Amino acid sequence: QVHLVESGGGLAQAGGSLRLSCAASGRTISSYRMGWFRQAPGNEREFVAAISGSTTVYADSVKGRFTISRDNAENTVYLQMNSLKPDDTGVYYCAAGTIGTPYRATWYSYWGQGTQVTVSS
Repeated sequence: QVHLVESGGGLAQAGGSLRLSCAASGRTISSYRMGWFRQAPGNEREFVAAISGSTTVYADSVKGRFTISRDNAENTVYLQMNSLKPDDTGVYYCAAGTIGTPYRATWYSYWGQGTQVTVSS
């Protein structure tokens, strides 16, 4: 069992930056693929970024602006978000999985409670 807790969300202006953290407990995350998803009101949960080992993948909408990283010693995953846009607004979720494609939420077994990110124009 993996327990995930996100933090770092808040209000930012367009063009600004935020850094999200996802602290894991229960098991080490080094053996998991870790992902970030987001959900805006009225929308489905969408893939943002994932990291497996040292391999990272990103949604086209955030490529070049967001960076996912992990600190296995701290059992924590980060999402550095730069050049924020109002379209980045939503609840951001951290997730852990071991199999399947990183792009689909259904392939992740463990989820955090989410952290709100609001970007004003």
